[in-house]
Amino acid sequence: MVKSNKKITKDLKVTDEELNKIQNLVKVINQLQSQIGGLEIQKSIAIQRLHAFQSDIDRFQLDMKSKYGDVSVNLQNGILQEMPIENEVNKKN
Repeated sequence: MVKSNKKITKDLKVTDEELNKIQNLVKVINQLQSQIGGLEIQKSIAIQRLHAFQSDIDRFQLDMKSKYGDVSVNLQNGILQEMPIENEVNKKN
């Protein structure tokens, strides 16, 4: 805030240009805050959906494991491959 030697009275006002500028700045700040709030809500919804899909794939993988055993699925062609078995040396490390 700029200090002034002028005594503030009831009739002292900023110029119309200054008032317009501060009103526009506050308006933009309010709009940006509102947009950020909207984006945070979208982010929260997206995170919830991600968790739901992760749970879905976990359940599906368990179903596939009970049907096909411990295999991996090639996502391009659907071919099943046995999971590599770790040797005893790798298990100890």
